[in-house]
Amino acid sequence: MSAAIEELEAALGYRFQDRELLRRALTHKSRASDRDAPPELADNERLEFLGDAILGFLVSEWLLRREPQAPEGTLSKMKSRLVSATHLLSVAQALDVGRYLYLGRSEEMNGGRSKKALQADAVEAVIAAIYLDGGMEPARAFVSQWVTGEAEGLAGALPDATDYKSALQEMTQALRLPHPRYATVEERGPEHAKTFLVEVRVGKDWAGRAEGLSKKSAAQEAARRVIAQLNEQSP
Repeated sequence: MSAAIEELEAALGYRFQDRELLRRALTHKSRASDRDAPPELADNERLEFLGDAILGFLVSEWLLRREPQAPEGTLSKMKSRLVSATHLLSVAQALDVGRYLYLGRSEEMNGGRSKKALQADAVEAVIAAIYLDGGMEPARAFVSQWVTGEAEGLAGALPDATDYKSALQEMTQALRLPHPRYATVEERGPEHAKTFLVEVRVGKDWAGRAEGLSKKSAAQEAARRVIAQLNEQSP
């Protein structure tokens, strides 16, 4: 099973110092309760409990940085979307987590590897295992890459709080101004925690710059700033 564990580590982007933590994160209670299971074998329910709390914290932290203008109610809805079983299932499927689960005989025969709840729970348990093995930074890197929609195939998982880009487009058309032009001015930081500086210009007179954890969020905030300028100057 060590070869399979190495495959999963490569997909996770994290190499465990204590692989027993990863093994436990993948062990369903049906396997731990099998008659032939080693007496010391533990299931992933306690890790799932911890992983749920860590995931909630990291997603909340990311949303506060991504959506500096969003009210608490909007942030709560976004968080619910990102920590939902449906979204975690998409993460599990992208990582092929079901293939690595340790299941009991009865659960295996009942199609446990494809069950939504088992796969989503395993993702939370894996987050806890990464945290216990390496601390908050590798856990944050995993959440940033896979859960918050930055990974390939998961982009667009989170809608914008307000579509300021569309609002700016409509506003410039109504005022008969040039179309907004967007440009990425700067990118900085490591791959798992990049920040982007985006500028939007409307003709020669109006411009706004903003930073964000994605080009999309930075462009939205830049557009919001130009809208504020236009509202101040337009009759």
